[in-house]
Amino acid sequence: MSSPDVATRRPAQDPAPAAPAVALEQAEAAIVEHYPRLVRLGYLVLPPSLGRNRRVLTAHALAQRALPKGRTPGEAPAFPQQRTEGARGRLGDPGYAYVRLRVLRGALAAGLPLRRRAWPRRAQFPPLLPQVWGLRLFPRSGGADELALDQRLSALSGPARAAYVLRGLEGLPDTEVRRILDAAGVEDPHAALAEADGVEAMYALLDSPEFDPCSLQARPTDLMRRRQHTKAALVATAAVVVCGALLGLPGDGWGPDGAAAPSYAKNPAAEAALDPDQLTAAGADAWKRSARTDFSAWPARGSLTGDKDLLRRALAVWARPGRSVQVSATPGTPAGAPPGPAQLLYAGEVDQARVVVLYDGLRIARYAEPKEGTSGAALDFARVDGAGTATASALVVGRTDGNVRYLTAPWVSEVAVRDLTDPSARARALGRTEDGVTDPVASSAQARKCTSWNALELGDNATTRTVTDLGELTPAHLTSGRPEAPRELAGGAARRSWAQTACLLPTVRSHGVRSVNSWAYAHQTLPEDNGTATWVCTRAETWRGAGSRTLAQFQAPGKPTGAIAAKAEDAPACGPRDPKVLAGVLWKSQGGSWYLLAGGSRQIESIETSGGVRASADGNTLSVRAKEGARAELDGRLENGDKVSVLR
Repeated sequence: MSSPDVATRRPAQDPAPAAPAVALEQAEAAIVEHYPRLVRLGYLVLPPSLGRNRRVLTAHALAQRALPKGRTPGEAPAFPQQRTEGARGRLGDPGYAYVRLRVLRGALAAGLPLRRRAWPRRAQFPPLLPQVWGLRLFPRSGGADELALDQRLSALSGPARAAYVLRGLEGLPDTEVRRILDAAGVEDPHAALAEADGVEAMYALLDSPEFDPCSLQARPTDLMRRRQHTKAALVATAAVVVCGALLGLPGDGWGPDGAAAPSYAKNPAAEAALDPDQLTAAGADAWKRSARTDFSAWPARGSLTGDKDLLRRALAVWARPGRSVQVSATPGTPAGAPPGPAQLLYAGEVDQARVVVLYDGLRIARYAEPKEGTSGAALDFARVDGAGTATASALVVGRTDGNVRYLTAPWVSEVAVRDLTDPSARARALGRTEDGVTDPVASSAQARKCTSWNALELGDNATTRTVTDLGELTPAHLTSGRPEAPRELAGGAARRSWAQTACLLPTVRSHGVRSVNSWAYAHQTLPEDNGTATWVCTRAETWRGAGSRTLAQFQAPGKPTGAIAAKAEDAPACGPRDPKVLAGVLWKSQGGSWYLLAGGSRQIESIETSGGVRASADGNTLSVRAKEGARAELDGRLENGDKVSVLR
């Protein structure tokens, strides 16, 4: 079946020469001059299933988007140059032909169904611009003929509608229509023309106001539905805000910064310190050549030293720990971000956690996160400035179920565990991984009752050092002897003294302790042949300098733990600056008699007591009978007559 207007058309002519390249200004002028016709063409070709309001807005969007990005030499030859014979001025304008083709392509693409495997086209979605809120726009209503034509066009396919509109609205012959449809991407222009032949040629109606998207009527949208949609939008917005906040917390997976709080500043130095690529690391044998054997000589060890995501999370949490992160720091240790790129000491798996240990020259920072899930991240700090070979021999890398694992220094060749409360027991060897992480050891610092006290013996080529856990990242170094020249804990006498001292260590737990020295400063023969007692001064030094704690003990024979006779904090007594001490205690003999006993360091030449008990004695010990509960004041005298007060 042929179209009724075919008999009145000219015979098909030879293809026209290719159109010249279209400049941006030429296309813009064509859009401005012929905008109503371009919009009408798009409106007629768009599928009626979109609805009149969306067809209007989409037609305007297609005409406005027809402007090219620049000169288009590649697209101009794709369509024939329009003839001026029998056509108005627009038909001889290559700019108009170009923008018309772009409008036609967009209108045909808008009618294509969305497919899962095909990338969607822009025209298949509602236009971003223009937008109208709260109103529905549609052309003015026509007569019955216009309505009948609209229904017939809606039954056609997109290419057939385009063929009908190009014939009727543009007045083009079938040859030109086929060429334009082919340029617009229609697979079978002949079939499109044949389908268009099935609609009566009522071309004059295409200029009717029924199909004019530039002459519009406005009506409100569904007011009740709009109110419901507004409420739903507010609820959805609130839900998005809440979900966004929750997604920022540790959940099923770590974000780039893990459990870190949001970034609050942009600073080049601070950002460099948080870059895992900027972390420093010592060589595997650097400790052998280093002038200092401290944490700066430790190499980077562990199976996760190359895990940049883990290191980035550790650095981010160090700089700005979130609310869910458990942060702890020894007294006097700042918990802020590193001042510059830190040194990586360890990154690996310890029990059920991934652990990262970092060093910034002042502090050790230990970051731990669970292997499964994202809850329970922890960040611990310990001050370690001025560390030496002994105090940089080990670090705590994990605590689980009352047990502790240590990361030992690279110069440590042997590790053993010794019970300090049993001086006759032998030390037992402790296994380590290739990375220097020890097997788990029961932590006595966390025990409720002191039935034993585990200490680590760390041996190298020179000596064996003893350290013990006091609930912090750095174990405390244990020594014995005079304060000005402490020695490593070795020998029967030192171990027997520490056997009665070990269970007093909880008094300095979690206090930032660097070392603990126990000094047997006097021995005293007890009255009534009750044996010999030992006066011991135990002093705990801290990493920060201030806050040292001193205990004076009276260790009676046969007792498992010494009795605290006096204690002081931040006092120079019993330390290297003032290695003198004096203390006293009320003691009950095996026969039931009470005595006031006093013991001082060897510099003390005489001791005098006043108050409830008055007595004096030459030498550095005193023993005098007293009543139960008696109170007395003690004073000692040096050889030069200077007075020494009791430790307090």
